[in-house]
Amino acid sequence: MSASVQELPSFLRGNYAAAAPDGTLPAASLRYGAADHATWRTLYQRQAALLPGHAASAFRTALARLPFAEGVPDLAATSALLRDATGFSLVPVPGLIPDAPFFTHLAARRFPVTAWIRRPEELDYIVEPDIFHDAFGHVPLLTEPDFADVLEAYGRLGAQATRLGALKPLARFYWHMIEFGLIREGGAVRAYGAGILSSGAETRHAVTGATPRRLRFDLWRVLRSDYFIDDLQPTYFVIESFAELFAAMRRLPALLEAARDATPIPPGAAAPEDQPAR
Repeated sequence: MSASVQELPSFLRGNYAAAAPDGTLPAASLRYGAADHATWRTLYQRQAALLPGHAASAFRTALARLPFAEGVPDLAATSALLRDATGFSLVPVPGLIPDAPFFTHLAARRFPVTAWIRRPEELDYIVEPDIFHDAFGHVPLLTEPDFADVLEAYGRLGAQATRLGALKPLARFYWHMIEFGLIREGGAVRAYGAGILSSGAETRHAVTGATPRRLRFDLWRVLRSDYFIDDLQPTYFVIESFAELFAAMRRLPALLEAARDATPIPPGAAAPEDQPAR
């Protein structure tokens, strides 16, 4: 995940001193002890138990093919699997990185993965994304061609959005559709977003909770919709397929300036064009 340079908090725990100019860490720095692997297994088992009835079928199928169940995954070995599927690979980073290298990595089909894992006392909530969020939440769908195409296209849009001063609407797209997206399958709503599927509370809330608003995907609405970064989301957007999401990416460049200048919609607020997902 990216963050503007001026937005990087001083308390970030990653080893930023060891990072290269593109934000990546040397592979030799990736070392995990028994406690780290135990934490991963606990998180994995808890989330895996929730996936039936909550997660998109593409996510469940891909996760089952990845060697993730026994401990913190080997990023190099996982990259080999991803390259065969969609040409993506994984690069270790200390945590949040600035926008420019984040966009560059995605455009080159490299996905940044935070190197460290949360502590045992942080199983239920963590302020920063860690390797469980990035690897468990994001990596399975990097095997899905349409979804991989969306992320590459998103990375390529970064330079244009930066030039236009339109990073905020672009970030809203990533938040709502990559981190917190829902998809309709066989008449039911299922989760595919990493921010949902790496959190037990968000998984239940997003898919089966009674309070959130689940809206039919509307790109213009998404680009104007603000969100919470430290609470469960009040609004989610539902796509019909990953191909629909990729098609939206082709329309997104023409909307950036207008979205930049539009009045934002507060988290949870309604808009006239809203269509409930049914």
